[in-house]
Amino acid sequence: MSDWLVTQGSSAGRRPRALSPLREHLRDTFWFAPTAAMVCVFVVWVGAEALDAAIVDALHEDQDYETLAELLRFAEDAKAVVSAVGSAMMTFIGVVFSISLVAVQMASGQFTPRVVRLFVRSRITKATFAVFLATFVLTLLVMTSFDSVEDPRAVTSVPLVQSVLTLCMVGLSLLLFVLYVNSTLRLMRISHVIARIASESFRVTASMPAPAVGEAPGLGAVTASVPHEGRAGVLRDVHVARLVRVARKHGVVLRLIPRIGDFVVPGMPVLAVHGGPVPPRRMLRYAISVGVERTYHQDLGFGLRQLSDIALRALSPAINDPTTAVQALDRVVQFLAALSRRPLDAVLHRDRAGAVRLVQPVPNWTELVDLGFAEVRGCAVGSPQISRRMLAGLDDLLLLAPPERREPLLRHRELLRQAVDLAAPTAADRDFALRPDRQGIG
Repeated sequence: MSDWLVTQGSSAGRRPRALSPLREHLRDTFWFAPTAAMVCVFVVWVGAEALDAAIVDALHEDQDYETLAELLRFAEDAKAVVSAVGSAMMTFIGVVFSISLVAVQMASGQFTPRVVRLFVRSRITKATFAVFLATFVLTLLVMTSFDSVEDPRAVTSVPLVQSVLTLCMVGLSLLLFVLYVNSTLRLMRISHVIARIASESFRVTASMPAPAVGEAPGLGAVTASVPHEGRAGVLRDVHVARLVRVARKHGVVLRLIPRIGDFVVPGMPVLAVHGGPVPPRRMLRYAISVGVERTYHQDLGFGLRQLSDIALRALSPAINDPTTAVQALDRVVQFLAALSRRPLDAVLHRDRAGAVRLVQPVPNWTELVDLGFAEVRGCAVGSPQISRRMLAGLDDLLLLAPPERREPLLRHRELLRQAVDLAAPTAADRDFALRPDRQGIG
């Protein structure tokens, strides 16, 4: 391995937090937040009903029937409001979220299906949906509390606190609706989608402990391997702390064979053991997380994959939007520039004594450059805006990258030049298409 990203235990920084399968499942589903909100609003309603009953009982004890009569008049007015809110809320929910589903479908078709994940995991979307449903449930519960008795001396329930609580929930629903519309419109704009992907990608690099360059340690011969025993799926996460702890206890070094983002099937070797016998399988249980799709967690190349997909979709004849591809290339260059001097190829996790206990592979520099430019370069021929922006980005990276990392950049630059030379009909067209421009065509 050419470069090594070395983590020096606790002295170099905190290890990446393990990906919780339960937390990821809840974030990828829509049922939990609305269900929890409806349960919570039921509990709050029970408390509000008890408080209303206590108020009515206190007025009966004081024989303050005049106040009870005023509360009954207030309840009649509040009942009309609560009834109107209840009948309108479900219609409002259906219209709003039907439009949202159409917007998500349009965004996935124009950008890439992977961006649907941004909508599904949006906290404001789930909060809005949860509060809307909770408000509807609350109106139904409050309607059951209204008393048909008109005599203040015989009344047993006046939903005063419940009505005020319903109005507060309606106000909260309106506020969240405004925030939800603003958030949805932002996610439908390609510049914000690309910026969100870039920020998630940088979060992956920021979660890695402080790097230090070192020589690759002698791991020794492979003494055993650990097969994958779970379901087939995408490798999303490894529990670094647990694997380091198990390796230290048994005096071995564990090496992750597939990379984060690889598809694994049952029986495939996922861990190689160096320097000793394989630890008990029960100690490695739940140390590897597999899911149906890739996540940003510990996946260094997932962001570049999405940016490349967006650029390719924008350059397809069906969409023909090179400006969107230029925006994606802007972020590709930004991400590669941030990694241009960072050690790559593998992450070495050490225990507190400084001994290497876990080797985790990550994409090297050449692979990341190819991921960011190779496919887009193949579609750049015939679009001067893309070729000019790509040449400018490659030139900027050549200035930032150390000499040993310039080869893949020069290779892509030369391949792009050759492709444009073959495709451009005239020398003037070739010169124009091969003129670097950070805006593509100004």
